[in-house]
Amino acid sequence: MMTTKARVLVIAVALLLLAWTLYEKTYEVSALVGLGIGYLVWSHFRQGTVALAAKAYHNKDFAKAEELLKEVRNPDMLARNRRGYYEFILGNITLQKEHFQEAETHFQIASRFPLRNENDKGIVLVQLANLNLRKHEFEKAQAYLDVAKELKISSRVQGIVDRIENEIRKSK
Repeated sequence: MMTTKARVLVIAVALLLLAWTLYEKTYEVSALVGLGIGYLVWSHFRQGTVALAAKAYHNKDFAKAEELLKEVRNPDMLARNRRGYYEFILGNITLQKEHFQEAETHFQIASRFPLRNENDKGIVLVQLANLNLRKHEFEKAQAYLDVAKELKISSRVQGIVDRIENEIRKSK
């Protein structure tokens, strides 16, 4: 769990260490340092700063979470389990900014990727249902809720599902 700046700093120090180990002809250590550099580069593209952003989001530091997510330049390169959380967190942040169409796009993408458990997937589907309720697309909202009800969701999420279904019934 490193920011991009921290990774660059560690790689710079590792490159200096690599140069020194090559100069000293300690090739076994050089190979290990090279593997470490390779891992840092790989993890930058596959893991990114999503875990740090999730921690900041959990601590309700939404500005920091958004800043950390912006460090991910190409979300398509993230590992599947990271991409779902990337889109989930970004969707919630854009929803708070009341950018509803952008939030819906992020939640739709998040729904296609694996999340930690079925409850998290249910939260994404409930968010999509809520956004469609705002647009008065009641059939779409109900479809999302039907899928969410099939998942193992918490009583809190079930309560939200029930409230949205009541809103749909009132609006018809």
